[in-house]
Amino acid sequence: MTLPPAEIGPGEFYPVVGVGPHPKPWPIGDQYDLELLEQGDRRNVLDKYRYWSVAAIVADLDTKRNPIRIAIENWQHDLNIGSIVRTANAFNVVSVHIVGKRDWNRRGAMVTDKYLHVIHHPDIADFRAWFDERGIEIIGIDNVANSGSLESAKLPRECVLLFGQEGAGMSDEAVKACARVLAIAQYGSTRSMNASAAGAIAMFAWGMQHLAK
Repeated sequence: MTLPPAEIGPGEFYPVVGVGPHPKPWPIGDQYDLELLEQGDRRNVLDKYRYWSVAAIVADLDTKRNPIRIAIENWQHDLNIGSIVRTANAFNVVSVHIVGKRDWNRRGAMVTDKYLHVIHHPDIADFRAWFDERGIEIIGIDNVANSGSLESAKLPRECVLLFGQEGAGMSDEAVKACARVLAIAQYGSTRSMNASAAGAIAMFAWGMQHLAK
């Protein structure tokens, strides 16, 4: 059952996320988590996945992953990494690649990384070798010198979009590893936009070419 709004003050309410304990008789199936059925499911998941275990959700997502991968350089424990990962979950990407430090800032991911396949690369050389071996084009997203236009670019259905650090942008090594680098058009005074916003725009641009119906 859906949980009613919770009162936080006289006449003031906020919505409670999720659903409460499932009324009996409980549904039958290997996808269901008995603890969630008994205690309720407060996770931010689609209604289809209510009361499902994480493993069952991942298995179902694996049957319909989109052939795009997302990579992020992680040298400074950037807070924006988590936000990009959360957007990657929304696009149900094949995998997310963390390049640099293994420990990355998961706060912005809001637990969505549990439903993704996250692969770590200690450095750009390892990252590039992984994709070269599979013949997948590496496309950087940054407004460096000689960047192409994201808006007019034709993106491969199978590719990886590589993002740099917030502020510093892509490292020189990352730029050299890319087959091409594309920039998002800007019309104001700021030199660059937030990394998580750039990630969302780039994934949406890919989706408009390959997922739009």
